[in-house]
Amino acid sequence: MKKLFVTACLALFLPGCLLGQEDLLASIDKSDSTRIEDAAFKGLKIVNFESTKLLSKREFYFIVSHRFGSISNGFDDFFGLDFANTRLHFLYGISDGFNISVSRSSFNKTYDLSLKYRLIQQDLNMPVTIVGYSQMAINTQLDEDLLTIPVDFGDRLSFTQQVLISRKFNDRLSLELMPTYFHEGYVDYLPQDNSQWALGIGGRYKLGKRWSLNVDYGWHLNRADGSPFRNPLSIGVDIETGGHVFQLHFTNAQPTFESGFLGNAVGDWSDGIIYFGFNLSRVFNF
Repeated sequence: MKKLFVTACLALFLPGCLLGQEDLLASIDKSDSTRIEDAAFKGLKIVNFESTKLLSKREFYFIVSHRFGSISNGFDDFFGLDFANTRLHFLYGISDGFNISVSRSSFNKTYDLSLKYRLIQQDLNMPVTIVGYSQMAINTQLDEDLLTIPVDFGDRLSFTQQVLISRKFNDRLSLELMPTYFHEGYVDYLPQDNSQWALGIGGRYKLGKRWSLNVDYGWHLNRADGSPFRNPLSIGVDIETGGHVFQLHFTNAQPTFESGFLGNAVGDWSDGIIYFGFNLSRVFNF
């Protein structure tokens, strides 16, 4: 796994470090050796995965995320719009490099608390931005009466730890790697280990002045044989509107929090079992 991760990192970032350095130096005044690169991503998420963007100090976001049902049934349920999974997400910038958030998702009636913190910022001397992301989620829907095993509080908890590594190659292209560990107290497929590993890969390509194409994929590294769950693949569009970003996307994972979409994606792009969704945000400054 370590060799796989190192190889992926080199494949993603080393060419940009070698080929993009000349363009980067040409665009910066030679006397400015501390220039901080603009954010690699405009949205706080690429699609499903967190981006390396953080809120500014005292900035407060309220985000409503909708992930509808599968579009495969067509007009019978209006392409999934009759079955919405909703997440209400509140985020606050303690500082420019440290954010805290809480949310509630209708999927498994899940509450979560997360921290996001910048470790390294891309600039003239540093080729990447590195951000840490830590999350704890509580599944309040587990019903002991419907299961064959007793349920305690630990079974309701899941934990996620990610290292987000991004590089902005130019004004159009940004890429990111997301090595991830997550632990589910209760797994729906019992042969599956509670402790799980994944490698996320994502990127953004700016297509116009106010919109971009975003893609991310989560490669589950120790999924149990015979598991009904799949790796999440998501494609979306970011639309910038007056300082805000409106995100539209299609994905094979209906959950919107980390352990949910990494461990419980059931859709299949080849069978047309995909879900349409969007994120709508409102920003406040204090």
